[in-house]
Amino acid sequence: MIQVSIPGRVVLELHHLLLDMNGTLTVDGVLPEGVKERLEYLKSKLNVYLLTADTFGSGAQVAAELGIEVFVVSPVNGGKDKRDFLAALEPRGVVAVGNGANDAEMLAAAELSIAVIGREGCATAALHQADIAVTHINDALDLLVNPLRLVATLRI
Repeated sequence: MIQVSIPGRVVLELHHLLLDMNGTLTVDGVLPEGVKERLEYLKSKLNVYLLTADTFGSGAQVAAELGIEVFVVSPVNGGKDKRDFLAALEPRGVVAVGNGANDAEMLAAAELSIAVIGREGCATAALHQADIAVTHINDALDLLVNPLRLVATLRI
């Protein structure tokens, strides 16, 4: 668990990390440097899940490389699938990271949501549902590795 008190807001008790794959965790289906090491640390604090429509067909390979579970969503109704996956957990303990239109419902339902505006862009629907926006997946993961960054960004 990661616990952090946000002045003027809430105490976050995070238990689960939901990661979109394409455009968020990977670029063109490939992991950027540094992601694996950050996730190795975060797996000791959070249950980590990869949620993907698997556009590039590398979801199972990426999940295996990271040692996390993969959940393949519908290429048509993936947004609902991601929201339903989150709802099966305790939404108050979920941090979600995404960039696509099919991530918007998941980001809206999560206790903490982070949009990644990377090389593949970010759908405005996802951006509008995010608590925080960053420009690289490593920056998103570093917010969880160093939770005082969340305090600096989210305090009122």
